Order: sequence, then C-alpha cells, then structure tokens
Amino acid sequence: MQSSSPPPFLRTLCSLRWLATAGQAVAILVASSVLQMQLPLLPLWAGVCALAMFNAIVQWHLPRRASEPTPATAFGHILVDITVLTWMVGFSGGIANPFGSLFVILIALAALALPRAWSLAVAAAAVLGYLTSALAGIELPASSLSPTQLQRWGSAINFLLSSVVVLLFATRLASSLRTREAELAALRERFTRNEGIVALATHAASVAHELNTPLATLTLLIDDLTEQAPNQEWHEDLTTAQLLLGQCRQRVHELAAPAQQHSARATITLEQVIWQWQLVRPTIDLHRNPTAPLQQHVEPAVAHLLMVLLNNAADASQQAGRQRIDLELELAGQHLHGQVRDYGPGFDPRQAALPGKLFNSSKSDGLGVGLALSHATIERLGGQLWMRPADGPGSSVSFTLPVNYQDAQ
Repeated sequence: MQSSSPPPFLRTLCSLRWLATAGQAVAILVASSVLQMQLPLLPLWAGVCALAMFNAIVQWHLPRRASEPTPATAFGHILVDITVLTWMVGFSGGIANPFGSLFVILIALAALALPRAWSLAVAAAAVLGYLTSALAGIELPASSLSPTQLQRWGSAINFLLSSVVVLLFATRLASSLRTREAELAALRERFTRNEGIVALATHAASVAHELNTPLATLTLLIDDLTEQAPNQEWHEDLTTAQLLLGQCRQRVHELAAPAQQHSARATITLEQVIWQWQLVRPTIDLHRNPTAPLQQHVEPAVAHLLMVLLNNAADASQQAGRQRIDLELELAGQHLHGQVRDYGPGFDPRQAALPGKLFNSSKSDGLGVGLALSHATIERLGGQLWMRPADGPGSSVSFTLPVNYQDAQ
C-alpha cells in the first residue's frame, strides 16, 4: 500500500536545504556587513540562489511523488548539495573556512539513509569537494576579528549547526522507522489472521459438501411432519423449523457462490438480513431507527458482518439479563453507516484492542471467528469498525462501509 505523503528522506533533505540556504545567507550578510570582510559577493549569492531554486523545484515535485527515491536519485540530490557547498567554501576562504567540516554532515546523512555502495560514493564526492575547495579556494580576507577569534566563533557556530542538522535528520529518520515497523507488525498480524481464514474456508467448503445431503433429508422429513401435524401449535413450530433449515441450506449453497466467477453477484437487502436474524433470535427485542434504508442491497459479506454484530450484542445483553439491543442504519451518499448497541456489562478496552485475532473468543461457547471475519470484511471493502462505551449500560459498535448497489425498485 502506497502512501500519498512525500517520501521522508527527500522531505527531510528539503528541510535541511532550506536551513542551509538561510544559514548561508545570514553568514554572508554578517561577514560582509558586521565583520567587514571583502568577500566576492556575486558568486556567493549566486550559489545561495542556485541552491534555493533547486530546492524549490524539488519541493514542488514532492507531492506528486508517493514512493521513496532510488539510491541513484538520492545520491544526485546530495551531489548537488556537495557541489554548492564546495562552491561556497571555495569562495569564502577554502580550507581556512571553519564551515568546511559541513561535508561530514552530508556523509553522515548518506550513511544513515543510503546503501553502503552509495554512501561510499557520497563520501568520495565529499572528500573531492573538500579537496577542491581547499586547493582552489581563495584566501580568507581580513576582518574586524583576529584569525584566532574568527576560527573560534566559526567552530562554535559550525558545531551548533551540525548538532541541529543531525538531531533533525535522526529524529525524522527514527520516526519513519518506527512507523514502518508498526505497519510491518500490522501486516504480519493481518497475514497470520488471513492464513487462518483461508484454512477455515477450505475446511468449511468440505463440511458444506458433507452437510448438503443430510440437510436435504431433514427438509423432506420436516415437510412430511408439517403435513401430519396433529395441532396448530405443532404446525407453527414445524414451520419455524422449515424456515431455519431453509436458512441452513442457503448458507451451505452460498459457500460455493464466490467460486462461481461468471455468475451474477448475489446481493441481499438489509430488510432480509434483519428478518433472517430475528428468525434465529426471536427472544431478542430489536429496536431500530425508522429511517433505516431497509431496501438497500448489500453483498453477503456485509450481511454476515451485520449478523455477527447483532449476535454479539444479543449475547452481551443476555449476559446482563436483558433482552434488548438497538440498531441504527443510515445511508449517506455511497456509504452505509451503522451502529449496534447492547445493554450488557460493557467491555474491557484491552480486549477490544485485539479484535482481529482468529479463534480468540471471550465467550465460553464461542468459536472466536466472527469478529476476525468481520474485520477482514471491513478491510477488504475499505470501511471502518470501532467500539466505544454506550451512554448508559453496555457498549456500541459502529461501522461505515462503501455500498455500490442501487435500491430495489
């Protein structure tokens, strides 16, 4: 997954380059105005302007770049900095300029961010630049300070600048590394969970194949018993059993639906999802908002997500001796927003922070699969899922999902 933010290395180089440009401009002004040094101002200001223009162009292109630069590109950027620094040091005293040690900073940046071969190339270019400025540079002109005082003040300022540069770059690099480590840890967790889901799906397909025949036999038996029911009460119970068996058979057939790539994509309305859930949990009092888009079509994965959340809420409410849960559904543009609220004992935030683990259930008779599959569905569809304490007893789980199906006509 690519990030839309600019690459950290180039962004940091741009920040440091602006700092270098400002520092060079201030140094020229102080040396020529305060210290009364007769410096060649035209080539020095030309170097400052060239570096500022280059940095402005680079920063203008940064938002259009989402990936890290290649080592060759990063080497080219640092080579520009070495060239400008060679130019500036050469025209401001050469080897006598205390700021000549800034070449070491460029080598340190390359060593931290580039592969070994490219770091050696930067070091060679920096050494060459330092030798060029030392051999071909002009002598440091006289100033209002003695050479010893000038060297001391220059060394002190150079140390301060070097400390700021190293601290800034190292801090940003460490932050970038921590972010990447967190992303890699999340990817490893997701990969482990998805491996378990794939294994579970393979086993489920096998079990579904084995269950199809006994379910068909049970359906025929229930049909016969319904016709021979001795009274109305038996007839109603057997009719409910027929409906539940029909749902079981439908679920078994749906397991093979994703493999049928050329078949039309099956959808189900939210009203059908709620009806099927109430058929399975008739003792739970479900309160839903009157503006719920019940005729909205969703894919089976979304229906499964909603059923898992409803079942978890019902179990939590029953654990506290209550038989009520609340459901709110709203359609805003191309997104479905939902909230399922229970009246149970609440939740432990430490457990809520681990919702994607497979086969990890807080219920004694739970399989630990529902929430893991729910999070996999949320991630696949590009939605969001979060949990928070409710206003009063219990907790609420909210989600938002993109929907691409039109309302039923």
